[in-house]
Amino acid sequence: MDKAALASSDDVHHHHRPAEVTAAATGGTGTSSSSFASWRAYGRALAQTPRRLSRRAFAATAAGEEMSRVRARSGADMARALRWWDLVGLGLGGMVGAGVFVTTGRAARLHAGPGVVVSYAIAGLCALLSAFCYTEFAVDLPVAGGAFSYLRVTFGELAAFLTGANLIMEYVFSNAAVARSFTAYLGTAVGVDAPSQWRITVHALPDGFNQVDLVAVAVILLITVCICYSTKESSVVNMVLTAVHVAFILFIIGMGFRHGDARNLTRPADPSRSPGGFFPHGAVGVFNGAAMVYLSYIGYDAVSTMAEEVQRPARDIPVGVSGSVVVVTVLYCLMAASMSMLLPYDAIDPEAPFSGAFKGRERCAWVSNVIGAGASLGILTSLMVAMLGQARYLCVIGRSGVMPAWLARVNPRTATPVNASAFLGVFTAALALFTELDILLNLVCIGTLFVFYMVANAVVYRRYVGGGGGARWPTLAFLLVFSLSALAFTLAWKLAPPEPRGVRAGLLAACAALAVTAVAAFQALVPQARVPELWGVPGMPWVPAASVFLNVFLLGSLDRPSYVRFAIFSAAALLVYVLYSVHASYDAEESGRLDVDGGGGKVQDEACTVV
Repeated sequence: MDKAALASSDDVHHHHRPAEVTAAATGGTGTSSSSFASWRAYGRALAQTPRRLSRRAFAATAAGEEMSRVRARSGADMARALRWWDLVGLGLGGMVGAGVFVTTGRAARLHAGPGVVVSYAIAGLCALLSAFCYTEFAVDLPVAGGAFSYLRVTFGELAAFLTGANLIMEYVFSNAAVARSFTAYLGTAVGVDAPSQWRITVHALPDGFNQVDLVAVAVILLITVCICYSTKESSVVNMVLTAVHVAFILFIIGMGFRHGDARNLTRPADPSRSPGGFFPHGAVGVFNGAAMVYLSYIGYDAVSTMAEEVQRPARDIPVGVSGSVVVVTVLYCLMAASMSMLLPYDAIDPEAPFSGAFKGRERCAWVSNVIGAGASLGILTSLMVAMLGQARYLCVIGRSGVMPAWLARVNPRTATPVNASAFLGVFTAALALFTELDILLNLVCIGTLFVFYMVANAVVYRRYVGGGGGARWPTLAFLLVFSLSALAFTLAWKLAPPEPRGVRAGLLAACAALAVTAVAAFQALVPQARVPELWGVPGMPWVPAASVFLNVFLLGSLDRPSYVRFAIFSAAALLVYVLYSVHASYDAEESGRLDVDGGGGKVQDEACTVV
């Protein structure tokens, strides 16, 4: 579609607004002006906050607007240079980080035992279900905003803003912490066990902020320059690093199978204290282990933010997103099996399972250095993918009008969101320079799981409600009942006492039966309002419902401080929205640069042809 024609039609639309509405939006002057032009203008805007919230908070943008006029605010288009193999490489790089070397040991030692192999398979299935939901949106709406854009066209501006704000905050904090861990793993690779030897201690600063890590800062700034220069070249660099990292992992897997003993899969080191068998703690242990290792799959969602830069979204995105999840699941299961063969599960070091297993073996201690090198490469690839994703989230948030438009600009020479990339890179580097952020890493767990939950709900809502407001209330009722059923199941799993025998199993069976009945009744009684043109989630509504259920269950496995921090950051984001974003968005709407979704078809311009 011709963008000039869109702008022209927008001007006509704006000129036919009632004069009193325009005057109200501009402080009574009758001419368009910003709510932030002066303190007096801002005061008038704050006085109108309730009315503006009612108008903007639940205003959903039409898919066509998101793909044409909203996208045009970035100026130059991002280069469509990625294919499915680039997406698979980015997915692998984003998921297979250093965390898997620790998470596997903790899950095996504390919960699942050798059954951690099954835990990884279950977690991989959960990730694949969520990946299907992301894929439907990414194919139908190939823009850089990821979950922010998906929720904006479904549930409106406020839900999208809160989600996007939490995602960016979690990306920044986790990237800063992961960059600092690069120093430790690099030290292991070259034989320096204490990362403090590579950090500068500033005694004048308080504990937790007094270890200056210049290595972490250098890594973040180097990756920032790379992703600002070119997305395609960043993908090539990621592909090379990921290939070497996967080769390291395959080497470790091979060493585990070669030096391992199959009897360790069923025999504990101390039978008097630890139960034996492949599932020493039963199904409960396996599912609790799945909840723990699921965090190792976080990262594929960043691939969906690359949709605007994919040559053939309908073909490449399903293969890239789902393919990366399947490959990672196979690698993780093989890693878990090899580790379980190296040592009995009750002898595994939960903090360093692989390196600890090899250090205790004659002529194999050098393998721990190889693990350090592989983990260092994993950190680089996961950082690159995460920083690519966070910049595109911020770029699209800037396009939407709820953050400064400067962040949305795409450099015409590099075809990348340079402003957003540089801003977040510098901010992340500043945090990584001083701050120990291990505790804040839990934030990425709860925030990402919450986003997965929201996207799965959004897929169901969009299919059954569509743009015309079809079965809105039956769909919302179903989503509420099903989520409550999943929550009841999770609470029963976590809190119901094991005695008297059978009570806990009965509660779980009742909650599961209610959830299944709700899905079956919804499928039979409510017709779909729209069918995806190019690619859709199979088994609607069962697949997204299963994703909702599993994400609620996994959210229930997180600790209380995670929820407290999530609530604090959400409240801070809500305050920013009320004090700034809703007014900026309202100004954009009233100036004719932002249209509210009136339900409508999908509009595509010539730069966004989907094949």
